[in-house]
Amino acid sequence: MELNDTKFHILINFVMSFIGFYLCLNIIPKFKDVFMRADLFGADLSKRVQNKIPEAQGVICGAVFLIIMFLFIPVPFYKHLSDTVSNKFPYNEYIEYIAALLSICCMIFLGFADDVLDLKWRHKLLLPTMASLPLLMVYFANFNSTTIIVPKPFRSLLGFDLDLGILYYIYMGMLAVFCTNAINIYSGINGLESGQSLIIAISVLVFNLLELTGDQREAHVFSIYFMLPYIAVCSALLYYNWYPSEVFVGDTFCYFSGMTFAVVAILGHFSKTMLLFFIPQVVNFVYSTPQLFHLIPCPRHRLPRYDKDIDKIGMSFTKFKYKDLHILAKVFIQVCRKFGLLEVRENVGEDKEYMECNNLTFINLLLKFLGPLHEKTTVIILLAIQGYCSLVAFLIRYQVARLFYN
Repeated sequence: MELNDTKFHILINFVMSFIGFYLCLNIIPKFKDVFMRADLFGADLSKRVQNKIPEAQGVICGAVFLIIMFLFIPVPFYKHLSDTVSNKFPYNEYIEYIAALLSICCMIFLGFADDVLDLKWRHKLLLPTMASLPLLMVYFANFNSTTIIVPKPFRSLLGFDLDLGILYYIYMGMLAVFCTNAINIYSGINGLESGQSLIIAISVLVFNLLELTGDQREAHVFSIYFMLPYIAVCSALLYYNWYPSEVFVGDTFCYFSGMTFAVVAILGHFSKTMLLFFIPQVVNFVYSTPQLFHLIPCPRHRLPRYDKDIDKIGMSFTKFKYKDLHILAKVFIQVCRKFGLLEVRENVGEDKEYMECNNLTFINLLLKFLGPLHEKTTVIILLAIQGYCSLVAFLIRYQVARLFYN
């Protein structure tokens, strides 16, 4: 693909994305009552007045995103569609595009099903795996490259490269599961889900633009085609999801976002870099592991606790008997207490047999160090951390990586 053609295609994609932003900005408020009548709403718990807020607004953004991408399909291929002589239609690129949309479409549908049916956690792990199968099949058909370059310190043991075989496909499937659920569990306050997703998307777009002169230019152009419409619809959603939120994004948005990131990371061949942009989500996941695997009791919602007297949010707690915990949970509690990463209350309850610790989320960890904060202040700090981590990701990708790779 010629450079001028690429610029023209990206320009058309940008214009269509801007139209999508304007469309979302106008559609979302008009559909509020529709979702309320369908009982798709929730209470905004961190407010003195807990109004009912329409949920699952991610499905609107997902629908507009798909419309943009469907209408954009002919643009990168219009020259080939009109060429009936050379018969050089880029079927591989076309199949990648369609498979990517299929995976995202499946994830939007499954996310909306989760919002409506309130699926269990085991389903939340299974659904992204199923939705990523078209993606993995296209990767197998078009590339089937499972070889990785070994970092310099380990080349004396493993050689210059290493073929992971089926383990590489398992890794890519797990990447889709992680991206979707990492955003889902790092949530709970106005603007956090949409805000963190927007910062990650902008970071990916900047990375794609920096790599347009590299060897993988076509892969990064492919990613740009997806990131521009995503940034557009995500920005419109953030406008209404920002404090004080008028809408909730729902699991649909988290699944839609995670699969979109997984799609461009896998087919764009920068999955390791994508994980660098997920540093806060990785920290939140690692910190949450004991509760996610039920080594420590995990309530249905781990939102911060709202104190209406001071209009601020603070740490929320989970209650349990220490003697009944698994040995790994006991070790985790002791290690975190030693390093000041856990707030623990002992001798709780009338019989003094219970213990409490803060729910294991990055939000609660921040509130432990900073104390109770206003909800808007909290989300601004968290998004500032997200942006800072993106800068760290670029530093690792372009400077620190030189220590491990040529």
